[in-house]
Amino acid sequence: MLDFLASIGRIFILFLQATGRLTLFAVTGISHCFRPPFYPRLIGRQLVDMGYYSLPVVGLTAIFTGMVLALQTHTGFAIGAETAVATVVVVSFTRELGPVIAGLMVAGRIGAATAAEIGTMRVTEQIDALSTLSTNPFKYLVVPRLIAGTIALPLLVFVADIIGMFGGFLVATYTLDYNPRGFIGQMWDTLSTDDVVSGLIKSAVFGFIVALMGCYNGYHSKGGAQGVGSATTYAVVSAAIMILVSDYVLTALFFSS
Repeated sequence: MLDFLASIGRIFILFLQATGRLTLFAVTGISHCFRPPFYPRLIGRQLVDMGYYSLPVVGLTAIFTGMVLALQTHTGFAIGAETAVATVVVVSFTRELGPVIAGLMVAGRIGAATAAEIGTMRVTEQIDALSTLSTNPFKYLVVPRLIAGTIALPLLVFVADIIGMFGGFLVATYTLDYNPRGFIGQMWDTLSTDDVVSGLIKSAVFGFIVALMGCYNGYHSKGGAQGVGSATTYAVVSAAIMILVSDYVLTALFFSS
């Protein structure tokens, strides 16, 4: 019995240590975002990589999610299905599906790439070389990615919302034979500024989380190629879990009465 309690205690202490290290890493990264020197060219390159190059996978996921959502909503509502489909598609995408889907897709693509790139630099001592050249590794490697992730994901989510609603419109009008003008009118009447803004705020938090977990796991990787692989896996899994947890917390803050 005592051994069992001791193992629980060790796990809890390790969890607190990991949480403390991550918190210090995040605070350090945020503080460096507001202190010179700045690297606008690196920020721009990360914006293109995280935003523009992630658009195909996010857009493809969004349009098929909107199509499936329209079909499932039509099946579930026998009465007033046309109004319900438009309402569910708009509210679901702007509040939840757009930010979460984009966050998870970007976590799989960018989180893994970031952890692999920085992890490789760590195990090959390139990060130590930056310090030797009087270049702060946080300013050069972490800060551009944190800023780019926080900016790029809301832009991706805005586009994903439009594409997802368009996918729902295609299914509703061409498969379910709804009136196009009436369906668009119902979507427009349902669309709320608060829903869109809350989704964009969520996406900014998710983008920061994706960049943070990729940088953190890559920065602290060790053990050669195997360590880099582990850091990549941890970056994606931890980012996905933190996105879902923070989504619940933010939803409770925004929409709890």
